[in-house]
Amino acid sequence: MAQNVPTVDQNLGTMTQKVPTIDQNLGTMDWKFPAMDKSLYYWISILTLDDWRMPLAYRIESLLMAIQYFYYPILAIVGVPVNIITIATLTSRNCGLSKCVTRYLVAMSAGDLLVIILDLILRHIPIVYGEHFYFLLSFPVCNIHAVLLYAATDCSVWFTVTFTFDRFVAICCPKLRSKYCTEKSAAVVLGTVTVLSCLKNIIWYFMLLNTYRLRNLPWFCHFTTGVMYSLVWGTIEFLHYILNPCAPFVLILLLNVLTVRHILVSSRARRRLRAHRSGENPRDPDLESRRKSIIFLFVISANFIILWSIFMVYSAWNRMYDLGFKFRLDFYVMELGFMLQLTSCCTNTAIYAVTQTQFRQQLKNLLKYPLTAIFQLNTA
Repeated sequence: MAQNVPTVDQNLGTMTQKVPTIDQNLGTMDWKFPAMDKSLYYWISILTLDDWRMPLAYRIESLLMAIQYFYYPILAIVGVPVNIITIATLTSRNCGLSKCVTRYLVAMSAGDLLVIILDLILRHIPIVYGEHFYFLLSFPVCNIHAVLLYAATDCSVWFTVTFTFDRFVAICCPKLRSKYCTEKSAAVVLGTVTVLSCLKNIIWYFMLLNTYRLRNLPWFCHFTTGVMYSLVWGTIEFLHYILNPCAPFVLILLLNVLTVRHILVSSRARRRLRAHRSGENPRDPDLESRRKSIIFLFVISANFIILWSIFMVYSAWNRMYDLGFKFRLDFYVMELGFMLQLTSCCTNTAIYAVTQTQFRQQLKNLLKYPLTAIFQLNTA
């Protein structure tokens, strides 16, 4: 049986993924022919086909591809308004958060919104519904799209890192807190991250060609064989994956560990001090506030780490394979990684609503405002 590995079309300088096609006469799978864009009916027929020769990995991939036909449009319908409402709630209402924290949360929601538009709506949905988006093949803007998409993704990820660092300073560095944890500092940090992300990802304009591929592969643009197997370009791309999301993983974990250590030490000292004071209320508002802050920070960090981990592992490993390492992860791992990574762009609002009482109340008020305005207009 032939291996499901990519081959390079030397005439076009593009990559074709070998996947099976169905022989209707024999009811068996032929694993030799390159797959074009497949419909929902195709993937369902693969799942229902009784052929013992079909690898389990391809059945899992077929299931994920069938799910994407429904999951991605629903994610887009939910993700865009959810992030817009979050931005509106944070900017126009008093949610009990400092202006510094509000700036970071608004930036994170804005970054997630851009990823949903550039990655989910303009990249993954056209790939899944490829038969309806062939007109994109005539638009020579794919490398520009790639620059904007990867820059938005970098911003979304590094905004989470900068927010985590800001909370680390606020909790663990009281002397630096008054100077760093300010609205002005937050604006400078977020602006710097945005500029650096844009400059870093200009390299994709030169690595990729300007035509779309509409294929479920790590690169959604065409490219030359020179870029594919070049050690120089491969190293540049590998550094890209180290800066996002490998480095953010390490930084978020390190900052959270240091923050937890500081909180545990200071909490024990505070309890011992209060124990020596007679007649004092055992309820400590400061400790409760710290506990809520750390839960909020940890939930955001854990959401990022869990939902990005599979995508990070596959992206780095896949590039190592192209450069000569002969172990490759199954293709469905990439599909699952994409789905979880895109899901992470729609979860922060739920996190805010669960962990922040005032945000939850302000969100309710904002959602009820149109109905209240209509009711007042009708009764006027």
